Amino acid sequence: MTVRTASARYEGLGKAGKGHVSSQSGVLSDTAYGFNTRFGDEKGTNPEELIAAAHASCFTMALSFALAKAGFEQGTLDTKAAVTLDPDGDGFKVTRSALTLQASVPGIDADRFAEIAADAKANCPISKLLDAEITLDHTLS
Repeated sequence: MTVRTASARYEGLGKAGKGHVSSQSGVLSDTAYGFNTRFGDEKGTNPEELIAAAHASCFTMALSFALAKAGFEQGTLDTKAAVTLDPDGDGFKVTRSALTLQASVPGIDADRFAEIAADAKANCPISKLLDAEITLDHTLS
């Protein structure tokens, strides 16, 4: 079993608050996030951008491994994920993650590629997460 961690801290509340997010690997280290990085153009990140990065990388890796398993040895896969955040009652909801793939795999026919890509889209762990039960353990101090 693999477990990866990240942490977030938010100081202040609502639009005036400022957040920082860090990841176990250190790739994110007190990276700014907040209202203006999510809904404006302030420098920093936001949850939807992180989900898009996770989905694009997970799908692309899953497809790469599936193609290798099918006997293909060369190729280039370039994926973009666009995650949409829409209003949902008094809050918001991620309603879509649209993957756009540019691929070059010598020797594969279009139908076989489409089949392998569709399976990778359906079965990469992040695709599964986007339609998963979410649990919460919390401490209030």
